[in-house]
Amino acid sequence: MNAEQCKRAAAAKALDLVRPGMRLGLGTGSTAKHFVELLGERVRGGLDVVGVPTSEATQAAALRAGIPLATLDEIPEVDLTVDGADEIAPDLTLIKGGGGALLREKIVAAASSRMVVIADESKCVPALGRFPLPIEIASFAAGATLRAVRAAIGRVQEPGRLDFRQGRDGHAFVTDGGHWIIDAALGRVENPALLARALEAVPGVMEHGLFVGLASLAIVGGPDGVRMIERG
Repeated sequence: MNAEQCKRAAAAKALDLVRPGMRLGLGTGSTAKHFVELLGERVRGGLDVVGVPTSEATQAAALRAGIPLATLDEIPEVDLTVDGADEIAPDLTLIKGGGGALLREKIVAAASSRMVVIADESKCVPALGRFPLPIEIASFAAGATLRAVRAAIGRVQEPGRLDFRQGRDGHAFVTDGGHWIIDAALGRVENPALLARALEAVPGVMEHGLFVGLASLAIVGGPDGVRMIERG
């Protein structure tokens, strides 16, 4: 199977966890898009669920698929969130946010009874950090926040290179919440939990892409089929 087929196989396996009446967090990204499409097929076949999208792109895809939607203001608790990841460590700590939806993704994941991550085999790594860590910040005084972020990382490990993410138009990438993103090329995240706490203490940081202790199961598609990784 190629990468897209592996992603779709993982998404299809995640559908086995869905039960009628569930409130589902719908993730963002290329793998989560497969899940939304496959879920839509089940909904059109009579499955009764409600989805909570984590981005405007996912909301649009879910509406096209015919999935009934709600917000966390309407549904304060989610039964199951299915989302992708940019990197998955052996303990199921994640890096997310390559698609720019990390803040809403984390809000929905934290409101969920269970988070399941779906991915192709390439996303599994022995240690996080090969993929640049997204850090969502307020646009106000962004330069000052960048300096504070660099200092915060430096108190935990080597900061590496930090860049403001650019959009396709050459200007700053803007999230659905109107924020900017710093991509931190760390090479290796030495202590994800410690780094997460350091970043959360920086004024101007809205959220970061380290998902620590949120995912309970990873469903990974590869050339030899789909495998399940449970958090110990």
